Amino acid sequence: MSKTNFFVKHLKNINNFINNLLEKNLNKLNSKNLSFLIKNNKIILTFVALLVVFISYLLLPTFYNQNDISKQLKNKLQNKFDLNFKFSKNIKYNFFPKPHFIITESKILNNEKEISKISKLKIFISFDDLFSLKNIEVRDLILENANFNLNTKNYNFFLELLNRSFQDGDLIINNSNVFFKHLEDEVLFISKIFKMKYYFDTKELKNIFYSENEIFNIPFSVESFFSEDKKKNLSTINFNLIKLNIENELIFENDAKVGKSKLNLNKIKRFVDYKIKKNSFDFHIFDKIDEPDVAYKGKFNFKPFFANLEGSLDEINLRYLFGNNAIVAQLLKTEIFNNKNIDFELNINANSIYKNSNFKNIHLNSKIQEGLIDTDNTKFEWKDIAEFELLESLIFVRNGELVLDGKLKINVKDYKEIYKFLLTPKNYRNKIGQIDLNFSYNFDQKIAELKDIKIDNKINQNINKILSNIIIKKDDLQNKIYFKNLLNEAIKSYAG
Repeated sequence: MSKTNFFVKHLKNINNFINNLLEKNLNKLNSKNLSFLIKNNKIILTFVALLVVFISYLLLPTFYNQNDISKQLKNKLQNKFDLNFKFSKNIKYNFFPKPHFIITESKILNNEKEISKISKLKIFISFDDLFSLKNIEVRDLILENANFNLNTKNYNFFLELLNRSFQDGDLIINNSNVFFKHLEDEVLFISKIFKMKYYFDTKELKNIFYSENEIFNIPFSVESFFSEDKKKNLSTINFNLIKLNIENELIFENDAKVGKSKLNLNKIKRFVDYKIKKNSFDFHIFDKIDEPDVAYKGKFNFKPFFANLEGSLDEINLRYLFGNNAIVAQLLKTEIFNNKNIDFELNINANSIYKNSNFKNIHLNSKIQEGLIDTDNTKFEWKDIAEFELLESLIFVRNGELVLDGKLKINVKDYKEIYKFLLTPKNYRNKIGQIDLNFSYNFDQKIAELKDIKIDNKINQNINKILSNIIIKKDDLQNKIYFKNLLNEAIKSYAG
């Protein structure tokens, strides 16, 4: 249907409405109600005439040339939001509930490179002057089902949008995705946008950015705004699922951005100092008041991409790393790190393990390289009795569950103390120097499978059968009793 026919159709509908109205009233015409009818029909006709004029005014943009509309809308959006759009030829106009244009399959360009594809773009315009296309003002802008491609060159795209003008209209992004990519165009990770909104707060007199997102299957929300002098960006990030709250302050300097964050995880508080440069991100995590021994330092290098995290603390809580709802475990399950472009090293030293002081001098090492995640050269001690070291290890996801496979080397420093701790009968206390074995541990089921167990380079098949399937209990006391009984059974089999 052409635009002219569309307009004529509406006029015909209005004309039919008037004729029907007059016919009904004329059928009731008599000497008593003649003056009343004339008076009321004048009111009705005046109202209908005004309605026709108003609807005709709202429909004016349908008569504009498509190329002229496209050009003007691009200019208006460029001036208002500093965004360079590329439109398809499919531009439609709708005046309900407010006058707006609908454009399918549009793009946002940055330095002639595509930064986003948008399935549906809605551009709401003002009522003020629809007679002149040049004088039409853009109000709200809604992007639906968009895909954004960000990398180290344009990573601050959403932050820079806060500097635009939102006093006369909001910018809204719904049901979209953000692809964070390596410069070689490989996807590092994806964040979902459920609803993102930029708006002007008339009480605070400032632009505010609010977004509800999801990353690595973990939902979170962000609220952000600039200080009055535009030298600071203040934001709050909430991960309600894992009870993590982050308060952030970002200060803009010449060639770098310096930030401070406060992390609240349940009852644990941490502070972060960081610095963002052109090709790197350096950070320091600490808590000088409650836990002065806790400190982490790390760096992300963007070109070429690699990252490292080093930390030292008095006590390490492995539940925060590998518990069922731990953020590290959830990230590993997404298999997002199985990317050949990620190069990451983790080195954490701790004096002991939380709620298990028998283990000490923990050196937790992990490396992500070529899409593989290993914990090789991780070491720890059990009292002053034995030393443990992980070799040829690999963390991966099997049927949706997190698994660690590898080899374990145990250097026994004092075998007599082991027997004392286990209350092993004296006639079974043979000398033991070194134990080597292969293992597989399921973090979700808390089941360990041990095999190819060698004691001083000798394999005992009975020991392998006894220790083949170990189930970790929830209660620590149950674990102690369970392990003592299990190991004594294996020792008796070894002694013959």
